[in-house]
Amino acid sequence: MADTQIAVEVIYALPDRQDLVRLVLPSGSTLQQALEASGLLQKHPEIDLKKNKFGIFSKLSKLDTVLRDRDRVEIYRPLIADPKEVRKQRAAEGKVMKKGAGEEGESA
Repeated sequence: MADTQIAVEVIYALPDRQDLVRLVLPSGSTLQQALEASGLLQKHPEIDLKKNKFGIFSKLSKLDTVLRDRDRVEIYRPLIADPKEVRKQRAAEGKVMKKGAGEEGESA
């Protein structure tokens, strides 16, 4: 079995649908090679290898990660709003986020 191959999926989720591409690649292929072979980089020019994040089964992964048979490569879209910034804005506006019991009645 000198020339083994692996089957992988590359998926890009959009707000209203998802693009899924199934590929058969040579064993030892990397995440970046799967992205390039999928055609999704050409179909969706907003995907930037330098800016977007990528993962395998919801685990952030680097472009040089070697894939295994049946891996699912995921292309993540950038967040619309940074959760930290949203919390800062709420605090600046005086809005309190409810998290259960307050600290007022607690003694140290």
